[in-house]
Amino acid sequence: DKEGDADLIHNLEIFPWPWEDNYVSYVLMHHVLEHLGEKTDVFLHIIKELYRVSKPDATIEVTVPHPRHDYFINDPTHVRPITKEVMELFSKQKNLEWKENSISNSPLALYLDVDFEVIDHGFVFSNFWSEGHQKKEISDVDLNFAVTHYFNVVEETSMLLRVVK
Repeated sequence: DKEGDADLIHNLEIFPWPWEDNYVSYVLMHHVLEHLGEKTDVFLHIIKELYRVSKPDATIEVTVPHPRHDYFINDPTHVRPITKEVMELFSKQKNLEWKENSISNSPLALYLDVDFEVIDHGFVFSNFWSEGHQKKEISDVDLNFAVTHYFNVVEETSMLLRVVK
């Protein structure tokens, strides 16, 4: 059966979602979020719904292809890059820090009244970069430079979010 044994199948771009407020304590979005919300208003509504249905201190795991990797670029169903910096736009603490320091990032958490804290994030490096780094042939400084300046260094980004309510 192509739909598996799911309790519920729902298009996440149709609102409201069929879960009550403060209903879920754990959400796993493995290669999902980059496919949703091609239009900005739809993406922001997804973030609001995710917040609405999550319990206080809920955990949300997000894994996405890195936007500078061919896995992201070559899939026409990928409509939005998802990075740690994108998800930090939905953190009230970060929004307030930016406001205090006159940083011009969009304070989306304050606008939307949502609050997600990025408590961990990591990368899955392509073989060339991970093997070199594991062998200490590439310094951490050089690896960080490569991540921010080159393509096909990082295949996947993962983030762990905490819902703040």
